[in-house]
Amino acid sequence: MSLQWSLQTKIWLCVGSLCAIVALLSGISLNGVYAYRELVRSLSVRAVELPLAGELSQGLGDLRVTLSRARALHSLPDSERRVEATGIEQLDVQLVKHDFRRNLLSVQNTLQQYQETLETSRPTDPRFQDNSHELATLDAINSVLKHLMRYLDDPAWMLDQLRVESLAAQVDEMYELANTLPQHLHTRLHAFADDVKVTYRAWIVVAWTSTVLTAFVLGVTLFLFYRWIIGPIQNLIAGSRIIAGGNFQHRVEVRTSDEIAELAHALNDMTTRFREIRDDLDRKVKERTKEVLQSEQLASVGFLAAGVAHEINNPLASIAWAAESLEGRVGDAFGEVEEGAAAASELAVIQKYLRCIQTEAFRCKGITERLLDFSRLGDMQMHDTNLGELVEGVIGMVRHIGKYRDKQIEFQSAIAVIAPVEAQQLKQVVLNLVTNSLDSLDPGGTVWVEVRKAQGKAEIIVRDNGCGMTDEVREHLFEPFFTRRRDGSGTGLGLSITYRIVQDHGGSIVGQSAGPGTGSRFCVTLPLIATEKQYGHAQRQEKRVAA
Repeated sequence: MSLQWSLQTKIWLCVGSLCAIVALLSGISLNGVYAYRELVRSLSVRAVELPLAGELSQGLGDLRVTLSRARALHSLPDSERRVEATGIEQLDVQLVKHDFRRNLLSVQNTLQQYQETLETSRPTDPRFQDNSHELATLDAINSVLKHLMRYLDDPAWMLDQLRVESLAAQVDEMYELANTLPQHLHTRLHAFADDVKVTYRAWIVVAWTSTVLTAFVLGVTLFLFYRWIIGPIQNLIAGSRIIAGGNFQHRVEVRTSDEIAELAHALNDMTTRFREIRDDLDRKVKERTKEVLQSEQLASVGFLAAGVAHEINNPLASIAWAAESLEGRVGDAFGEVEEGAAAASELAVIQKYLRCIQTEAFRCKGITERLLDFSRLGDMQMHDTNLGELVEGVIGMVRHIGKYRDKQIEFQSAIAVIAPVEAQQLKQVVLNLVTNSLDSLDPGGTVWVEVRKAQGKAEIIVRDNGCGMTDEVREHLFEPFFTRRRDGSGTGLGLSITYRIVQDHGGSIVGQSAGPGTGSRFCVTLPLIATEKQYGHAQRQEKRVAA
């Protein structure tokens, strides 16, 4: 389960881990570099002491040689020593004094430089900062040197053997002390070598530990960065490409709880909404296409019906007129003949068939006239009409029809609904719907009619508790010549004409039924404001017929 952290927090965590790694490696590297620099600096400072110590030892060695020459002058036998010194011997004494003075001053100068070097140079490495042994040794040499400096300007010391021996002993002492100076530094360097080994091993352990730790932290950081950021983004991009390819059923799955998950959720919601809109548009396109096809079919049938009606109407009128005329002539002809039972019987049969011909001819003529009405409704004169009063008038007329007296009609209109309609055509719509509902009822059934306003439009609802409709009936409900009345009557043009009238009013009609035996419901929706379609219908129909 992913942590409830924001994307910014995760990025900062990864960046912080990388910064910690860089800081650790940088700290170790800089510490090693600075330690190496301080070590080299300390060694270079202390390395200056070695030449000075050697120079001091060499100066004291020369001084010892000079005193050895002075001691050699006092090693002659007494008989020879009492002999008057020759010029050569006097020259040797002067040379010894000169060398003694020169070497002593050289030792003094070297000793002074050595002390100044120790006092001014301070190594940063604590292991080289302690030079107390060297300073103590130099102080001891300096104290002896001060004693020797008293004989610098005294030429009589060369004549006293005891003084020469004493000076030689003091120089030997200084020489031995000078020889201990490099030993202190060598001892410290040996100790330093041991410390360096320990430090080196410690730093090796620290370096390897930090390397392993850094590699581990870096690996964890890269893993978390891929899991938290790179992986979800790649998943989001892949899902977006799949959706862009047309697979709107795909869902982007991002197992995080940050902004990327919110983006994926929003993308899924957007895809769902887009799919719903697309499906709704497809459904509406199919419905509109079906309506267009139905309208074209009605127009084609209307055009055909107009032509057929024009061709049939006049012959039917002629047949009806001929049958009526023949009925009168047959009556006159049989009146001139003797009356008899056989003649009267034949006359009745002939008149019966002639009346039947007339009735059926006028019936066919009525059908053709209705076809003409279906194909050409004429100019519509739109007027603001109270739909409640219009429907109530139609219901009042239908109630007086004898075959509907055992069936109930209930009308409801809470408010006055005014709409621009062609009153006569709309009465035909209401009449067709009400009579269809009444024909579907058994004795004692009820038809409910309601006029109301809904969503800025006028609605006329006709429902019943009759036989209902099957899926086949609902599919072909408004097609011409389609009828499923229980008594087998009807021409199948009533609902087609109703559909055309409602369409020309800029409205719509929907028939609904849950199935056989559950009743039916028809809803006519009309605009409260007249549309351009309502006024231009007649001109379009005339152009279509003319074509």
